[in-house]
Amino acid sequence: MQQSDSQTPSQLEAQYVARQALFSSTGELVAYELLYRDSPQNCFPQGMGDSKATGRMFFDLILLQGLEKVSAGLPAFLNLATDALLEQIPQLLPKDNTVIEIVERSRGVSELVHVVSALKKKGYRFALDDYDQDPKWQPLLELVDYIKIEMEPKLISTVMLIKKLRMVYPQAQIIVERIETPEQAKAVVGAGADLLQGYFFAKPAMLEFKNISPAKRVIIELLQLTMSAEIDFKEIAKRISVDVSLTARILRMANGLSGTRANISSLQQAVTYLGEQSIRRFIRVLALGELGAQKPAELTKLGLMRAQLIAELVSPAGKAMVEQGYLLGLLSVLDAVLDVSLENLAKEFSLDGALSGALLNAQGMLGQALNLAYACEQCQWPLAEEILQTIRPASEPQVLYAALSQSRIYCDKTMELLSD
Repeated sequence: MQQSDSQTPSQLEAQYVARQALFSSTGELVAYELLYRDSPQNCFPQGMGDSKATGRMFFDLILLQGLEKVSAGLPAFLNLATDALLEQIPQLLPKDNTVIEIVERSRGVSELVHVVSALKKKGYRFALDDYDQDPKWQPLLELVDYIKIEMEPKLISTVMLIKKLRMVYPQAQIIVERIETPEQAKAVVGAGADLLQGYFFAKPAMLEFKNISPAKRVIIELLQLTMSAEIDFKEIAKRISVDVSLTARILRMANGLSGTRANISSLQQAVTYLGEQSIRRFIRVLALGELGAQKPAELTKLGLMRAQLIAELVSPAGKAMVEQGYLLGLLSVLDAVLDVSLENLAKEFSLDGALSGALLNAQGMLGQALNLAYACEQCQWPLAEEILQTIRPASEPQVLYAALSQSRIYCDKTMELLSD
């Protein structure tokens, strides 16, 4: 996207969304409509299409910040472009508190009918936005849960349309937007409108969040791929190849780890050399370094140290537990790296119950190992030795201090590779 004249570099470091309230006919706040913005100016960006706005708000804001946080726990009405609907992107959203708005500029109504029908069977709700009385919408009107109309210049025209829609489509709730006077509000409620929106009630309120750069999106996607039961090497190479800097860094790290610098000259070679187990850890280490590039280096060191320490401590439980422990250590610092909550990270990466429980509630062996790492970082040695006994009963304290020593060596070596 080209930078508009109104944007400054500092503004581009943030992500914006406008949130406009919807009220019931009795005046109760019941939902918010989320509107994409690219600057503190409270208006839709000029020259930006629906698809791009959908993508930017979807990834940068809703998936990482969490829909519940953005909508203050109320149902959220969210515009989705035709392409996003056809790709069934709504399935990434929680169906209980989301209403998908089909914009009036949507095309391919017959295709949309098929997708909407399928998603409604799964419990998703839909609204037809800015209904303009075009006959082409008739198949969708029979499916949607909400019909949004704007105030007409003549109040009587709006009143008559509400009554007509109430009679023909009784299954749908009628939302009237652009209400600007108490007379308009009273008239549309009297005609049967269910929800009301407009400057008379509230203007869109601006919210500002930390932005996630395109480069970081690639890293997050790679992290997600490493959490699958089976690694898709082709997909990983594809994601890496779109970023020249990332490709170069992976080759440097692979050469450094192999001890034969310059022998590995392609992504395929790097993947083949590392193998499935190593590529998981390799990408996770790289991810922490890349995502934390604008953060203090100590944060990256903390994540690496914590990850390796947990892996060392749970090693008697087997290879799978070691990998989970290592991942847990890295994830435990990503909230500070990305400025998002651990709860949202757990949802974003679809963590399994054991890993999520360990990260959020210190459950199980992994959770105790994470607590032990915290105790070591705070120099609470008696507590650390006590927790060690719950993870590895009858172990001597020397086991802990040896693991700490190995973790420091690993951290120093890895930081050197990251800084090459």
